[in-house]
Amino acid sequence: MAGKKKKGMSSAELSSFCGQVALILEAGLPLYDGMETLAQTDKASAHADMYQKVSRGVTETGSLYEALKQDPEWPSYLVEMAGVGERSGNLERVMRGLEAYYAKEDRIRAAVSGAVAYPLVLGAMLVVIVLIMLWRVLPVFQRVMADMGTSMNASGNFLMRAGAAAGWIVLAVTGLAVAAAATALLGLRSSKADRVREILWKLFPPIRTISRRLSASRAAGVLSMMISGGFPMEEALSMTGKVLTDKEAAAQVERIRTGMEAGESFADSIAKTGLFDDLEERMIRMGSATGREDQVLAKVADLYEEQAESDIGRLVSIIEPSLVALLSVVIGGVLLSVMLPMAGILGAL
Repeated sequence: MAGKKKKGMSSAELSSFCGQVALILEAGLPLYDGMETLAQTDKASAHADMYQKVSRGVTETGSLYEALKQDPEWPSYLVEMAGVGERSGNLERVMRGLEAYYAKEDRIRAAVSGAVAYPLVLGAMLVVIVLIMLWRVLPVFQRVMADMGTSMNASGNFLMRAGAAAGWIVLAVTGLAVAAAATALLGLRSSKADRVREILWKLFPPIRTISRRLSASRAAGVLSMMISGGFPMEEALSMTGKVLTDKEAAAQVERIRTGMEAGESFADSIAKTGLFDDLEERMIRMGSATGREDQVLAKVADLYEEQAESDIGRLVSIIEPSLVALLSVVIGGVLLSVMLPMAGILGAL
């Protein structure tokens, strides 16, 4: 959902940083003076070196965008949006928007992590328990029965084999599920996050829908800001494509710009790309006809953001109960894998 972070700050820390920069601008302080004060205030924090680099960069260049760009630990989205804010004269507004954006991202990640972490840990524990049962406990029962000179009938032997087979199947399925989930989580935090995200999009259409709406919201918001700042439409489109981290959405924005260069209207170029839905396209067409593209695009950005938030809320609300239900079935299989061999042994006594 946010620009890629190589390491650096968490979403909550980024939200705090953007809010502090916005406060400096609102107070009318020179940016270099405010950033120096911010660096001194956070001297004891874990990211003090990042603040110091930004402070030096702002002092040397006079530009927050240039200062952030010098340090690869800052998210590309934040860096590019700072550049948009400076070029459009809306840096204060951009920083406030980024503050809310990263705060929202932090809440979403916390909700998703909470919904996934408990079932994932439970699944890992389940794998260990089943493995111990099949590898250590069940053979002990078999040896004890053999030492006692007790043999099982055909029904008992069948129950024993069926129980063991069920246990190994449960172990394999649960192990694969846990490994896949852990691999996906690690992949999203690695340098191959884009590739992992593409795979998740194909496997889980709801995630793709949410990502598309967030990209559309981001594109509309940046375009609105650039147009209201007095930038020509072609330049606004060029800058928007650089800001977007979704390659497909960036390509769609580039096709809009190419269409306009070929003589098409802004609304017609948008309609051919599929970046926005039909309702939003009609809104943009009306705004273009009345000369209020920036206002309409700002409204479209808000609508897509609200839709994405609603989709995320629904997705998170079904993750945990669905996983708990799945694990209940798995636990039932584990119990059967133990009880069936036990029933076979008791039947042989």
